[in-house]
Amino acid sequence: MIKLRQYVALLLVGLAVIAPASAADDYVNTQWKELVPPGYKPPPVRSQAFYDANPELANQPELDAPMVAELDGKKIKIPGYVVQLEGDAEKVTQFLLVPYFGACVHVPPPPPNQIVLVDFAEGVKYEDTFDAVWVEGVIKVERVEGDVAVVGYRMTAATVTPYY
Repeated sequence: MIKLRQYVALLLVGLAVIAPASAADDYVNTQWKELVPPGYKPPPVRSQAFYDANPELANQPELDAPMVAELDGKKIKIPGYVVQLEGDAEKVTQFLLVPYFGACVHVPPPPPNQIVLVDFAEGVKYEDTFDAVWVEGVIKVERVEGDVAVVGYRMTAATVTPYY
């Protein structure tokens, strides 16, 4: 009986040591609001009709929006929509990840702290880029000025999978 108790105790100690190590390797589910520092309020999302009626406002707002420096180097998992930038005939290898459908395409881009530039060498099949996706990877706080938008974060994706 004592040997069984010792065995179970050793097993539990072993699991306690292993569990934190594997948890440290996991990607942390992250919401878009976590990419925005406390006290900063992003501008409201407006419809295409609003920008059609007010074309002078159809520019990316708040190009100097603040980032969350503590995110730099963190392993995150974040949902979003793909704005295709680079790829070949079958897949997209670089894209903007944005928090809502139509951002950067149908309406102006959101502020830089609400856009992630994603590089994914494996590529995402085109048909998987028309709905929401999950992206896992290490996020970097990095300003990149592109033709479509100014972004505040960059990520090399480990995985890109359909949201649904």
